[in-house]
Amino acid sequence: MATEVENKPVAAVSEEEKKVEQPAAAAVASTTEAPAATDKPAAAGGDAGAAGGDADKKAEEKPTAGGENAAAGGEGGGDGATSSEATAPAKKEKEVKPTVHKVNFEKDVVYLYQFTRTPMLPSISPFCLKVETWLRLAGLKYENIDHKLKLRSKKGQLPFVEVNGEEIADSTIIMAELAQRFEKDLDVALTQEQRNIAHAMISMLENHLVWVVLSWRIKNTEQMVKGYKINLQHALGSRLPNALLSFFFKFQFSRKGAKKVKAQGLGVHKPEEIEEFGRKDLKVLSELLADKPFFFGDEPTTLDCVAFSVLAQIHFILDEVKYGLKEFMQENCPNLVGHVSRIKERCFPDWEDICTKLDLNAHIPKPEPETKENKEGADTEKTAEQDKNESEKELEKDNSNEKTEKKEEKTEKVEENKEKEEAAAK
Repeated sequence: MATEVENKPVAAVSEEEKKVEQPAAAAVASTTEAPAATDKPAAAGGDAGAAGGDADKKAEEKPTAGGENAAAGGEGGGDGATSSEATAPAKKEKEVKPTVHKVNFEKDVVYLYQFTRTPMLPSISPFCLKVETWLRLAGLKYENIDHKLKLRSKKGQLPFVEVNGEEIADSTIIMAELAQRFEKDLDVALTQEQRNIAHAMISMLENHLVWVVLSWRIKNTEQMVKGYKINLQHALGSRLPNALLSFFFKFQFSRKGAKKVKAQGLGVHKPEEIEEFGRKDLKVLSELLADKPFFFGDEPTTLDCVAFSVLAQIHFILDEVKYGLKEFMQENCPNLVGHVSRIKERCFPDWEDICTKLDLNAHIPKPEPETKENKEGADTEKTAEQDKNESEKELEKDNSNEKTEKKEEKTEKVEENKEKEEAAAK
């Protein structure tokens, strides 16, 4: 599963366009989009559906003869058709509305598109986990969209968000844009020097340590799946048997991931050398954090959010799976382990529900199903009616018994009087 993936749209040129005059061709060419560039490495498992999300197609403006005819009409009249074209108002171009997947959106609600949950942590994509952690720290109302891994942004990336009918892609741009729109800057209290340090540390985390983690994953795919307890059918949204998915996943993820790591430059080194790079990164972070609860004091900032999203990938792996960076962090950087725990407790009180039920929206209260309420109401009404009917039947039965008893008593009196009369006659 790639995190934020490259997407390259291809612009086709028809024969008709080649015949257009030079000025018109230049105008059309100026509207053509350039291919989107890669933004972030694929730090999570797999590349399933990584090429999803086509780029927007812009409409061509074709030159018309109306303007030239109008200009030629000028003074002296000309024919009726020409004068009518000269006086007719120019047609307004139709506004192209942005295409969003969530059409019936709620105002100011952030709709987050990311990867599926895992039993060990909310996402094995540090970039998806980063955005969701930031949304919780900022206190923004958001909802995860269960898209079955079928959707990507127009840049071809995950995560991306939609807010008020507009798409925003790339985790860093998402956070910066939402912080400005909703005035939720987590770094507002930082000095310029602290902001510079944060920028350098975030670059180290996302452009170096993430690649160290990815390098381990592509060389130990089976251990990665086991370490995060990944159910490939759920993770990839497929009904194929897990054994078959495991084979293709290992082949695809290892092959494509190895190319990316090698292109980045880290992949040319030996595994032990790459792990040493990661240890140095962890040591730098540990020394910066020192004994503070968060990197710049008592309140978390953007750096804390990014650090948590990357360190969680190292920390939340089964102890049964041998992972050198996790062992190093536990033994030599216990303050980083404490930092991960503090962010987890602060931002994810529903962590257990997320990892147990794999619920994308465990943070949203679930209303009781209406059908259940209606059924309960119907059952209650039915029971009351049954009780009423039974009471009426019992009452009728009692009345019937009482009448029978009175009738029998009357019969007995009549017979007794008859016997007395016969005795007196004798």
